[in-house]
Amino acid sequence: MRYSLTSLLINALTGHKSWKPQWRDAEPQDGYDVVIVGGGGHGLATAYYLAKEHGITNVAVLEKAWIGSGNVGRNTTIVRSNYLLPGNIPLYELSMKLWEGLEQNFNYNAMISQRGVLNLYHSDGQRDAYARRGNAMRIHRVDAELLDQVGVRKLYPFLNFDNARFPIQGGLLQRRGGTVRHDAVAWGYARGASDRGVDIVQNCEVTGFCFDNGRVTGVQTSRGLIRAKKVAIAVAGNSSRVAAMAGMRLPIESHVIQAFVSEGLKPIIPGVITFGAGHFYISQSDKGGLVFGGDIDGYNSYAQRGNLPVVEDVCEGGMALMPAIGRARILRNWGGLLDMTMDGSPIIDRTATEGLYLNAGWCYGGFKATPGSGFAFAHLIARDAPHPAAVHLRLDRFRTGHVIDEKGQGAQPLPVLWTPRRRRIQLSRRCDTEAARYRRRRCRH
Repeated sequence: MRYSLTSLLINALTGHKSWKPQWRDAEPQDGYDVVIVGGGGHGLATAYYLAKEHGITNVAVLEKAWIGSGNVGRNTTIVRSNYLLPGNIPLYELSMKLWEGLEQNFNYNAMISQRGVLNLYHSDGQRDAYARRGNAMRIHRVDAELLDQVGVRKLYPFLNFDNARFPIQGGLLQRRGGTVRHDAVAWGYARGASDRGVDIVQNCEVTGFCFDNGRVTGVQTSRGLIRAKKVAIAVAGNSSRVAAMAGMRLPIESHVIQAFVSEGLKPIIPGVITFGAGHFYISQSDKGGLVFGGDIDGYNSYAQRGNLPVVEDVCEGGMALMPAIGRARILRNWGGLLDMTMDGSPIIDRTATEGLYLNAGWCYGGFKATPGSGFAFAHLIARDAPHPAAVHLRLDRFRTGHVIDEKGQGAQPLPVLWTPRRRRIQLSRRCDTEAARYRRRRCRH
């Protein structure tokens, strides 16, 4: 059924008895041309574009829980393409262009609101860095405006300009950025893929991979063996665990990132604001709740919950930026899993195993990249060649040294010290004393 004003009126006059489920809750078949592991935004978008753009419909999306239970439903809904490096800008701008036409494309109200994204700067050095980023964006034909303090005051007069520890000097504005209803993105892609013949299989956890002569031939699941000519992994924060089942060790760490929603308030924040003196970002939902978040928790975890020190840090950032929200009550918070690469940039590439493809390492940019990621990943799977917008997002760049160091925002693994006896010492809090003793002994000799 195509959604329209006409269909809404017809169902309203007939007691809303003709609505159908938005997608088929399919049973797994014995085999498929493509099996996508992960029913989040990236996996569903990949299935949708495989069917729509490449005519590949014998596809299954396997989700271990229910559609929308993972990161696609656990984020702060921000979309933008204000990146710095040539390896990232093309993909995120492709994603932004797809966002702009997405609702008409898959006939679903994703509540896309291009209300603008403003990144504040608080020092001369930060201003120069944002000027560089804005120029890089414009070179790639991405909109960017560098505002001074007067320009920021016109947009957001309620910010703490006069008594702040880190005074606001200006900001980098992308007017095309904004917010999108995250759940609706998952539902819209699931509906669009299902309507084109894709099987969406919920409550089907992948427990292993099948191989034959160096080629993947299928997956073992909680609902039995499913054979496949090609297998694509798109499981966000669980990338390392799922890849380990296929014998791969990825340059990725999983961290929790928390998000928060306040009680409903009257309209106060017209756009999206990010705090330049700390990791804090905030917008206001259509229901009136303030939606905000901050940095990742400082330890590796697969748990979808965070800790109180980060809650405190996020709230401190919010109070420093706009003290007016100090009496707003937090209704709920939750955690999502970020798959953090070492350079802060994603991976869309084939693996060393024939027929096995990887979409991972999205760090802080997973949700905003959903359409572009799915479009580029579908292109890679269908044609066995990278999409032009994702040509630099290779898995082997960490081995070859072609990293895409986007502000150095990737995970920071603890360094490793090798002794002459080839004994591996991890420089963690527990054993840095031992490593220091070894260095002192070495210096004496």
